[in-house]
Amino acid sequence: MTKRDTLVILTPAFPGSEADSNWLPAHHQLVKAIKKQFPETDIVVLAFLYPHQASHYQWNEISVISFNGMHQKGRWKHLLLWRDIWREIQTIRRDRKVIGLFSFWCGECALIGHYFGLLHSIKHRCWVSGQDAQKGNKWVRLIRPKGRELVAMSNYLRETFCANYGVKPAAVIPNGIDVGIFDKEDGTATRDIDILAVGSLVPLKQYEVLVRVVASLQSQFPQLRVIHCGEGEEKERLQALIIQLGLEPNLRFLGEIPHREVLQLMQRAKVFLHPSSSEGFSTVCLEALYAGARVISFCDPEDICVPEWQIVKDEAAMTAGTRKLLEAPPATTPVLLHSLEENARSVMQLFR
Repeated sequence: MTKRDTLVILTPAFPGSEADSNWLPAHHQLVKAIKKQFPETDIVVLAFLYPHQASHYQWNEISVISFNGMHQKGRWKHLLLWRDIWREIQTIRRDRKVIGLFSFWCGECALIGHYFGLLHSIKHRCWVSGQDAQKGNKWVRLIRPKGRELVAMSNYLRETFCANYGVKPAAVIPNGIDVGIFDKEDGTATRDIDILAVGSLVPLKQYEVLVRVVASLQSQFPQLRVIHCGEGEEKERLQALIIQLGLEPNLRFLGEIPHREVLQLMQRAKVFLHPSSSEGFSTVCLEALYAGARVISFCDPEDICVPEWQIVKDEAAMTAGTRKLLEAPPATTPVLLHSLEENARSVMQLFR
């Protein structure tokens, strides 16, 4: 019996069901796109930490095995987790023709993928996706990857990883979006949200900058309507700052909402602000561009000029850029930088 070609994907987390849309949307959408583009290849996803139960299940015709590692605290329990994952890959290799191991982030997933690949002469590639390129990543020393093993999500991450660890990723596969998940617009959509922001309320994302930008614009635009989607540890502090600055009528935190609803808000937004201090290749910025909003951020992932995406140096420039966009008629033309289809083909080329 001929064994089926199989790509094994190692990831910290994966949606627990097809209705679970908020866990790593860029990564799980890429997996779905690979399956759609290459139906003759089986995909098995090994989810180390999330979902919160150990199980085997199907997700959009893709086999997923979850290990519930988030609740396995302590060194010995985590070693047992790695043992279980290693054994699972061995079982997959026995039953199928494994064409490659593809890890998300240069972390513990890449550690398992790297050494299993070395032992069994299976090609392993790691998608460097964000904070794993920054200084202080202990896993890099344990993995000792070669450049050919690394695939950066952006030119910025490629150069950052090289500067910090002396290894330059051999390839760049940028993030992409699935245009099919957007509601079709008829050209008459109302842009009734002045500023939209989407992301976790954590220090890295710097959403106090959003609050101060709104405060600077409020006197000129007293009816300014600003919405943020996302949860996180900074929420109470930021809400207190909103009250302190008298911005309750202007700025609302909606919390975590389904991904499709976020996309619908993007299609109503004039300006999308992303004040994060560091990003791989922000999915939400790509989605906002395709939704017809105009984007302003601090991080430049690609070193190309996109007129609808302003890269600014500081808070004052972000405020000035937002003011200028709000004074002009809103633009609604979708801008597609990278599609998931081209990304899926690029990923499979790594293993062909």
